[in-house]
Amino acid sequence: MRSVFFDNEAVYPSKVVCIGRNYAAHIKELKNEVPKEPVFFLKPNSSISGEIHSGKTDEIHYEGEISFLLIAGKIRGVGFGLDLTKRGIQSKLKAKGLPWERAKAFDNSAVFSPFVSYEGSISDLSLELYINGVLKQQGGYGLMLHKPEAIIREAGQIFSFEDCDLLMTGTPEGVGPVLRGDRFTGKIMEKGNVIVEHSWIADEPSNVLCKK
Repeated sequence: MRSVFFDNEAVYPSKVVCIGRNYAAHIKELKNEVPKEPVFFLKPNSSISGEIHSGKTDEIHYEGEISFLLIAGKIRGVGFGLDLTKRGIQSKLKAKGLPWERAKAFDNSAVFSPFVSYEGSISDLSLELYINGVLKQQGGYGLMLHKPEAIIREAGQIFSFEDCDLLMTGTPEGVGPVLRGDRFTGKIMEKGNVIVEHSWIADEPSNVLCKK
């Protein structure tokens, strides 16, 4: 069972709930249609990781996201997440109208920083992702087509959130391939002040998460 750190304690999410196509500019960069309702997909516990792995056979793309930890169906923690995607496989699946699991739910495809308690207004949150010191992605609550509160309500009509389950809220424009040796730094800001910051180097070991 894989874990994430929440206020320095290991907790064990049963799943990661993700929303696709939640930023207009990202929809445009991938030439997708704007959905009329939220697009949900799940990543299993086995997808959770504290390490970024580049693809050995399939090119993997990064997607930085504001991520939340839920307890009793409420947001209790915030962290930075990377939704790793096998883009070529995803494109083929989409073209055939098939599910995305092969491209989205593989082992180590949901990479997270530690989570910290959060009781502020989520409308004040934004993210930045740097690769090798260069800003690649930025976005936040104001640019989301579907806000986290609405996402939780809508998702709750489909399946139950277990305590410590994780919610990924979509990625802004600027996605691209993961290259071996790249240094990723993800930041979550509240009104411009950094409240979460974490760095990874692709394909180097990390102790952010543990397995049990």
